[in-house]
Amino acid sequence: MARRTSRRRYSRSSSRDVASAMRRRKHGTLRSGKGGKGGRVKSRKQAIAIGLSEARKKGKKVPRKRS
Repeated sequence: MARRTSRRRYSRSSSRDVASAMRRRKHGTLRSGKGGKGGRVKSRKQAIAIGLSEARKKGKKVPRKRS
């Protein structure tokens, strides 16, 4: 049986965007909502989602959002 080579789902640069969002969450500067006008983000999962969403907007390789 031939082994399938695994492909990256997320680009390296998109993971940097997520790391940046996590850092902003730790510093307390990450905010939710359009233009960062919402409340302060405390949840780790929410920080990851924001980072991936920012990467998507920049056109990086990130799978589409599941509905």
